[in-house]
Amino acid sequence: MKSIYLPEPAKLNKVEKLSENETLFEIELLERKSLNHKPGQFVEVSVFGVGEAPISVSSAPTPDKPTFQLCVRAMGNVTSVLCAMQAGEKIGIRGPFGNGFEVSEFKGKDILFIAAGLGLVPLRSLIWSVLNNRKDFGKVMILNGSTSPKSLLFTDELKDWEKRQDVEFHMTVDVGDESWSGNVGVITTLIPRVEFDPDKTLAVIVGPPIMYRFAIRELKNRRMPEKNIYMSLERKMKCGVGKCGHCQMNNIYVCQDGPVFRYDQVKDIPEAI
Repeated sequence: MKSIYLPEPAKLNKVEKLSENETLFEIELLERKSLNHKPGQFVEVSVFGVGEAPISVSSAPTPDKPTFQLCVRAMGNVTSVLCAMQAGEKIGIRGPFGNGFEVSEFKGKDILFIAAGLGLVPLRSLIWSVLNNRKDFGKVMILNGSTSPKSLLFTDELKDWEKRQDVEFHMTVDVGDESWSGNVGVITTLIPRVEFDPDKTLAVIVGPPIMYRFAIRELKNRRMPEKNIYMSLERKMKCGVGKCGHCQMNNIYVCQDGPVFRYDQVKDIPEAI
């Protein structure tokens, strides 16, 4: 077994600009048949000579393919250099790490996805895991929010989800422009639009920290049990293996015990919500 501290070689197969700050990478592992990740897990990406950064896997698991996707926002030394790289260049990968979504727990359930901003990036892995096996799940509702029309990610996929007959899809932006004719407002304004049985529905929330408490409050007002609310807490992670302590919250290490948690598991931790 290889060391969890040793990056393995990978190649950038495709590089696609999604917005002014976000880039989508298709990455090929050079010594493995598959990343073998669960939705919600992350990898440590090494840019040689610069450093490494934890980044969520954005594609659904593909057991027979050595490729996976990462969507990266240029906001630090490592990610800025990575987003300037071209197809064909080499990087290093450690992982996958963390506690992801157990898709088997969602089978037969209605699912309410709530994605705000970059929250769609890690949530996309679970959404496609569900849509690729649509008959195994009940009602699927997707709520997606962004700060502006220009900051929307995966716009072609959003249009496809909106057209699907087996998906209820709603989208909003915080501030519209002359090109926007859809809903304007924060993502919690979309929750009253969907009808669901709170006891038969699992909600999955991913987005900026400030959004969680308001989305959870809306769901609890609809009598959704705390154990039915899932979230991803991707904050302060660094090493990926619980050694550096950056992501510690009380006795929890987000990089190992998370980033996926049920609300009832972390509701009493002040740093979590």
